[in-house]
Amino acid sequence: MTYQLVLQFPGDGLADYDELMSLEDILIEALGASAEVDGHDWGSNEMNIFILTESPKEVFDVAKGIIEQQRTFLLSDLRAAYRDVNESDYTLIWPLGAGDFKIT
Repeated sequence: MTYQLVLQFPGDGLADYDELMSLEDILIEALGASAEVDGHDWGSNEMNIFILTESPKEVFDVAKGIIEQQRTFLLSDLRAAYRDVNESDYTLIWPLGAGDFKIT
């Protein structure tokens, strides 16, 4: 897969982590062959789900729809960005115009 898509949420408790794991499982099933959910990390009041794909914007649209349906995490808290797996700089795709993206 050419791109890494990152879905980022605020979170710092065990309940947040459990919800992240549940969302990750739903994404694995929903995305099928269009992407590979490549794991997650959690810490520093931030949680990330990593997804490898050839089509980061299209996969994000699917993931965003799932997040809206689940209502576990708020879209207003979501940050999403992607990068070429051979590069280090991310392109922010959600929310639009929100500045730089980084993983802490």
